[in-house]
Amino acid sequence: MAKPKDNPNYKVIAENRRARYDYAIEEDLECGIQLMGSEVKSLRTGQSNIAESYAQVEDGELWLVNSYIAPYEQAMFGHEDRRKRKLLVSKKELSNLWNATQRKGMTLVPLV
Repeated sequence: MAKPKDNPNYKVIAENRRARYDYAIEEDLECGIQLMGSEVKSLRTGQSNIAESYAQVEDGELWLVNSYIAPYEQAMFGHEDRRKRKLLVSKKELSNLWNATQRKGMTLVPLV
């Protein structure tokens, strides 16, 4: 895939600028996120916030907790605005993240 600056279709939907100030970033990880259809539509309109969210490993899966995606008003079956969303990573990356969170003071924070 082309670099974000080279790809005209690339758009940052939500950015957590405060996390770069509050935390010492040791490693960046890119992963997928499992969304409902109404959440995708709402994200395209730019109605989201990840400033207060964090990720946690639970039952062998990685979850994004407390992220806000505004309800899409035109959807018939909407979604909860602050529900837990599953993050898609490989098992190897998941085990590395689990080990990192067990160290004292380590937290998984979304940046972009």
